[in-house]
Amino acid sequence: MSSVEIKNLNKSFGTQNILYDISFAIPDGEFVALVGPSGCGKSTILRLLAGLEEITSGEILIDNNVINEVESKNRDIAMVFQNYALYPHMNVADNMGFSLRLLKKPKNEILKKVSEVAEVLGISELLKRYPKQLSGGQRQRVAMGRAIVRQPKVFLFDEPLSNLDAKLRVQMRSELKDLHKRLKTTTIYVTHDQIEAMTMADKVIVMNEGKIEQIGKPLQLYDHPVNKFVAGFIGSPAMNFLDVTIPKGGNIIKFMDGQSLSISGSNDLEGDFFLGIRPEHFSTNQKLDGLFFNIISVEQTGSETLIQCELSGKSYNILLHSRLDINLEEKIKFTFERSSLKLFDKVNGSHIPLTI
Repeated sequence: MSSVEIKNLNKSFGTQNILYDISFAIPDGEFVALVGPSGCGKSTILRLLAGLEEITSGEILIDNNVINEVESKNRDIAMVFQNYALYPHMNVADNMGFSLRLLKKPKNEILKKVSEVAEVLGISELLKRYPKQLSGGQRQRVAMGRAIVRQPKVFLFDEPLSNLDAKLRVQMRSELKDLHKRLKTTTIYVTHDQIEAMTMADKVIVMNEGKIEQIGKPLQLYDHPVNKFVAGFIGSPAMNFLDVTIPKGGNIIKFMDGQSLSISGSNDLEGDFFLGIRPEHFSTNQKLDGLFFNIISVEQTGSETLIQCELSGKSYNILLHSRLDINLEEKIKFTFERSSLKLFDKVNGSHIPLTI
């Protein structure tokens, strides 16, 4: 187990900048998820950590030692790839023990470690099979086993579940989380799926366009996003953003269709803003404040009702944790707790404290 620190990391390919001044620290044994849209630079960070790419500037430290010039094979880091990267001509046992053979470990030691890890992962009966004889989930376990037998200082996972079906992804999320609790090895996990990041990680780093937007615990990001990007990326379905105006005096929020919501006059605000409301924060409790929406479509999933509605020509999502019979094109008032509202600057997207 080891600590990891990245200081002022920059990466360019020719004239194209990929990463901009990335800095973060990961304590010994922590599980951290790097999350963001495709192309934001999160996989590039893993490749730089693993020594598969050269750093343009900045430092990478493991246990307070700079490893910029250390060869990949000597960094004691194990990486699990999206496509498993198993050797097709080797059986499971040989795939898992390959790195130990490169280190010229005794055969008995290799067999012992492979057997121990296979038992932990529940793949002992697969050791004589070849990759083509395995399911996607089994291949992923073998890829993880190959990394685990090395007992590395750090695990790197690059979207390891993206090739699996939805049901198996849920199962593997749980298994990975349990595995980390057992091994307590520092883990950096890259994904574009914010549900994976929220359910598995101790800490989440949200990235966008080569920059870090916010670092925090999963629920901290959900409850207290620092800007519109984080608010819209964390949470599923995504947060709704309504165009609003706050006139001089700061005691009323006006919506584009003429509806309004009174707020505290202590807000020193004036101008155009985005008002964020998460789909799951709406309800049909008519005792609360709310807005009238035009209904576009309704999806009943059994325990939930997902409603697509319209306000001033823009569509929004509402998620009710109950069944609700609604006629299309009907106009319905959906309500919300005032404390759930988030206000964002319309120019730079930053979160603005709102007294309501």
